[in-house]
Amino acid sequence: MPARTRLDIRTRRPFAGGHVFGDAGAYEILEGRAYFSYERDDPSLSAVPDIRLAERDADGLVQVATDVWFLKPVDQAKGNGALLFELVNRGNKRCLQFFNDAPHTNAPSSVADAGNGFLLRNGYTIVCAGWQGDVLRGDDRLVLDLPVARNDHGPVSETIRVEFVVDEPNVFSLPLSGKYSTRSYPAASLDKAGARLIRRRYPWEAAEEVPASGWEFARIERDPKERKPGDSGGGEAGILPSDSHLLLADGFRPGWIYELTYKAKDPLVLGLGYCAIRDLIAHLRYGTDADNPLRQDGKPLRFFYGWGRSQSGRSLREFLYRGFNGTGDGRPVFDGVLSHIAGGGRLPINRFSNLVVAASRQFEDALNPADRFPFSYARSRDHLTGREDAILRHPETDPLVIHTQTGSEYWNRRGSLVHTDTQGNDLEQPDRVRVYHWASSQHWSDPLLSRCSRGICTNFANTVATSALFRMVLTAMHRWVADGVPPPPSRVPRRGDGTLVPFSDWKAQFPAIPGVAIPRGPNALPLVDYGPAFENGGAIAEPASIIDGAGYAVLVPAVDEDGNDIAGIRMPMVQAPLGTFTGWNLRTRGFGTGALHDFSGSYIPLPERAGERAATGDPRRAILERYPSLQDYVAAIGAACDRLIADGLMLTEDKDAEIARARRWGRQRHDILSL
Repeated sequence: MPARTRLDIRTRRPFAGGHVFGDAGAYEILEGRAYFSYERDDPSLSAVPDIRLAERDADGLVQVATDVWFLKPVDQAKGNGALLFELVNRGNKRCLQFFNDAPHTNAPSSVADAGNGFLLRNGYTIVCAGWQGDVLRGDDRLVLDLPVARNDHGPVSETIRVEFVVDEPNVFSLPLSGKYSTRSYPAASLDKAGARLIRRRYPWEAAEEVPASGWEFARIERDPKERKPGDSGGGEAGILPSDSHLLLADGFRPGWIYELTYKAKDPLVLGLGYCAIRDLIAHLRYGTDADNPLRQDGKPLRFFYGWGRSQSGRSLREFLYRGFNGTGDGRPVFDGVLSHIAGGGRLPINRFSNLVVAASRQFEDALNPADRFPFSYARSRDHLTGREDAILRHPETDPLVIHTQTGSEYWNRRGSLVHTDTQGNDLEQPDRVRVYHWASSQHWSDPLLSRCSRGICTNFANTVATSALFRMVLTAMHRWVADGVPPPPSRVPRRGDGTLVPFSDWKAQFPAIPGVAIPRGPNALPLVDYGPAFENGGAIAEPASIIDGAGYAVLVPAVDEDGNDIAGIRMPMVQAPLGTFTGWNLRTRGFGTGALHDFSGSYIPLPERAGERAATGDPRRAILERYPSLQDYVAAIGAACDRLIADGLMLTEDKDAEIARARRWGRQRHDILSL
């Protein structure tokens, strides 16, 4: 029986006080809940792990509910006929932030919250909904309510492993999920007899045991008026037993990796989150019920796009791989999908998966199972296992795809495997796929960045501005779907032309910049045995094990004499550089010195004058040797914009912003001292 879907729109109000956004006119916000009822033997749920164990109501149905948020033209006929659905990242709305260069907020309401207005000026209807069942309420996040998996005789309980890394002192207690905004899998018992806590300095080092006397399942209850450590005076704190928290008597050491193995209970049926996405969009696209607000308001929408970034970008890849882009009767859900900074990963929805955990990195969560074959949209063969597979394997309903990634994905997220086979050979993508490398940029690029910063890294964070590319790829997707005009060909580094290389070749290319340490290599990808039940949706066997000597080719972009990526879409800041911009950055002393930091990139300023270059021995040409005056630099940025516009890789409207940013030597994004 098909899912029963019901929408309950609870509030409807003008957006930005009725401000008019170009030809699309005024916009309005609709908020409510969507409800779904399923039978456990529904064939459309066959890809959902543990569906047979999902809790049922008195009528024998499985119930799911999610928050839904609409931002739409008041007069839908004035829109462009397209819906952009954002798979929210950990419950947070991000589309206005990245497409519109707007400040981040989960409750946009003002003209300022619309940023430059791009999505609204162009008439898109925006829909966001919760899909991640382990996100908790708070900060206006969108959440999804899912059933727990239970056996007939009691709770489902298995031994699982969780990891904790903190980057600040005086942390004594954490949720077992690692995040205060994320549901933890509760311990089946507060008895520590079957649990174990270990810690290590680096993932490749031997672990040391934390004695049972040094930790417990508990949390700290604090007086909100309590003074900070080191202050004299009052304040109270208590320790309470908790099946969802870990407490260390001496606190977590910053920069150390802690691993807790314990018996957990009550897994959520996480795969129903994908069903909720599928059935919500199908209801909005095909439903004629009176509760469908997009059918009530004039001209129906014709084009449906899904967008996700990082975690939710991986989720979209998993959504496609498991066949959720089909309604079950041959109709597609999304016409086009835009997956950003997912790297080569997907998002496992196995029993006891923690969806908020970031994918495997060199330092943290090394055995996170996000990066498993198949990595590419194209069909290929896994040379280690003999399997053949592809992410796009449902030709009747597979959408058009634009996959975008930064330099960070090549270094930290095995991004080369998106467009190579498992041995590192170039792999041509299907005609319905485009892959774009945003050269020399990093995973997270704040559109409103106002200063350079290092955090716990050795170098400044990468500051390459990429927000213009969000607008370009969405415009390209809309033209592809609505008008049949294909986007520009994929822009990626390739083995065949020498722009995608092993680390040893990159190391020989990268300039010897004084005082700059380089990585020990990209985040490698060994073959991991997660246990026989894992591929069928079960929990990871404890412990998962690396198969000695078996691994996949992880390659990185070749670089020019400045250390900047040669291939891909080179933004104006990269074409006319004031520094070296990389997809990697290193942890600093005390925080895992020398290991790759998270998904961070680097900005390493150029010497400003020839004298500085000579004094330091920097091999890179100085800024004033490249651009004798500010006017020369601004002209170089303008010429770079013109090249991108001519190639269909930048919208004309974004040139002015790039020029404005270049004035005063782009000081918001550059550490310029004396020019």
